[in-house]
Amino acid sequence: MSAQKTDDGTLTPEELIELERRYDPESNFRAIGPKMALFLSGILVAMSVYHFYASGFGLIRELLHRGIHLSFVLGLVFFLYALMKGGEPGKPKTGWFRFGGVDIQDIILGCLAVAAALYLPLLPPEQVAERVGNPSGFDVVMGSALLLLTLEATRRSVGPTLPLIALIFIAFAIFGPYAPGALKHGGASWTGLINHIYMTNQGIYGIAIGVMAQYVFLFILFGVLATKIGLGQLFIDLAMVIAGRFSGGPAKVAIFASAFMGSISGSSIANTVTTGALTIPAMKRIGYPARFSAAVEATASTGGQITPPIMGAAAFIMVEYLEIPLRDILAAALFPALLHYFGIFIMVHLEAKKLGLRGLSGAELPKLFLVLKEHWLALAPLIVLVYFILAGRTPDFAAVYGIIACVVVGFLKPKNRLSLKDLWDGLGAGARSTIAVGAAAACVGIIVGVVTLTGVGFRLGYVVVQTATDIGAFFGTTWPFSFFEVPQWALFFSLLLVAIACIFMGAGIPTTATYIILVAVAGPALATLQVEPLVAHFFVFYYGVLADITPPVALAAYAASGIAGSNPFQTGNTAFRLGIAKALVPFVFVYSPALLLVTDGFTWSEFFVTLTGVMAGISFLGIAFTGYFLAPMSQLERWYVGLASLLFVTPGLTTMSIGAVLLSPILIRQYLQSRAAI
Repeated sequence: MSAQKTDDGTLTPEELIELERRYDPESNFRAIGPKMALFLSGILVAMSVYHFYASGFGLIRELLHRGIHLSFVLGLVFFLYALMKGGEPGKPKTGWFRFGGVDIQDIILGCLAVAAALYLPLLPPEQVAERVGNPSGFDVVMGSALLLLTLEATRRSVGPTLPLIALIFIAFAIFGPYAPGALKHGGASWTGLINHIYMTNQGIYGIAIGVMAQYVFLFILFGVLATKIGLGQLFIDLAMVIAGRFSGGPAKVAIFASAFMGSISGSSIANTVTTGALTIPAMKRIGYPARFSAAVEATASTGGQITPPIMGAAAFIMVEYLEIPLRDILAAALFPALLHYFGIFIMVHLEAKKLGLRGLSGAELPKLFLVLKEHWLALAPLIVLVYFILAGRTPDFAAVYGIIACVVVGFLKPKNRLSLKDLWDGLGAGARSTIAVGAAAACVGIIVGVVTLTGVGFRLGYVVVQTATDIGAFFGTTWPFSFFEVPQWALFFSLLLVAIACIFMGAGIPTTATYIILVAVAGPALATLQVEPLVAHFFVFYYGVLADITPPVALAAYAASGIAGSNPFQTGNTAFRLGIAKALVPFVFVYSPALLLVTDGFTWSEFFVTLTGVMAGISFLGIAFTGYFLAPMSQLERWYVGLASLLFVTPGLTTMSIGAVLLSPILIRQYLQSRAAI
């Protein structure tokens, strides 16, 4: 679809929905008829009500709860996503073998997926325990069916990359004796593979799907309901009040609005489309180039996945893996997230000064008093959610009461008051937003199952560390690199290899899936190098998120380019440049874990030294990329400042002092140039 913009450069709501469908496979639902839509709406609402009851008030066996969640997810995928994309948008396909736009074979596959997902959980627990290690023939049939249906459901809802990776892992499990070098293993039979992936909690019914069922569903539902009662609009209006009047105002509004929206939404593309519909046309209107406008919004929107308290699904996976409270995860995420936005802000501000751009006028800005008067109540659910998390309550407990607060506030507040139809639609939309991520979690369970069955995580970890050590040995004996010892080079190159792997993996699969897979594979390598578990998890997660703005598959950047009318690839390159802070910060907290606040041996002095250094380093790096501080800079000066800025990112007073000395001539020259220009 070629989007036709209105006179003010904005897109219609229908065009924005189509844009999100084009770039986000998770939103690319098939068109269905009214009767089928009503039926599926009832199923989606039932899914939300079940999860709310099960997490808040029910006592349901773990395996049964995961099985019911999986049955909802897989069954709905085959109804909501077509076998092949295409057809006229908004118009259901008709024919003899379709009901309400859904093919008869998809209805059959959906019902079979429900049966396969519920077969094992509905068995008596003692029977399940007896069959683990010795599955019956029918167990193998049902497990094989669930495995294949999970792969197909993931392909439809997420795309082909993740199921293809799962197939490679399955082939590796079976043909292990033929694998090269350190990857060689004894191999597994099909029955043994199904036993591990289907009959135990190490595969499809493992941690990934458990976290989706127990925590993530509720937090996504909370975000949808909070947006419906006006919290999203409040965030956008507050961002305009805070930053709109300053130089380059709309770009700064985009940063604040995306940061606020990111606190309740973990989707980069949804955040881009929601806030970008307002901010991108405004940025272009005051003089920012189209690709820069799109890149600012895309880069800021990817910060949602690293911004407390929602953080997509990753925070809850970390809770299960690391067995630490959610509040510790959120505390660790706080300053790295702020540094991400700080880095974008610096570049946006310098670009505005370089181009001489204005801010928004008073007539273009909302009034703070009116904003708070209309929407202040919408903050109450978020306050309730954060309060219970900080009080040490479980994430599901906090989410349940946050949802209750959304409903109560929605019925009470004069503006954006919820009707029963709005509540029905919100419950359905919340469930629909979890379908694709649920299918991806089940598929990731297959991959993790192979990793635990074959021990490939430790094998690949050994390969990574050995490769990095060999490279480090070369640099460690070569002047002037011999200033650092071989173990230091080995850690650096291990981190570099893991970062590259995360970006490549994240280019085609959801961030959470990337994170789970890479932690299973790269976690052992980083543990070998004495990197703290929390630091290792955050390192992998951050680089998985970076893939959303890293060409050639920078989906958030491409969605923003659709709104701006810019070249997608150029937008992706600009977005990566703006997000360079996100690429540097993970290395900082590996070398100085104090930045994460809750690591072992934390001291406030180390924290403030690290924070000061990394903020200065990000600022100087922004100056180098922009080519402007107080006056324009030459190409040679930009390279000089860029290289010197890395000394500030390396934690320590000594390196910071050296960096300050090296940069002082450039700063003095900039000051003199600016004075001469007056």
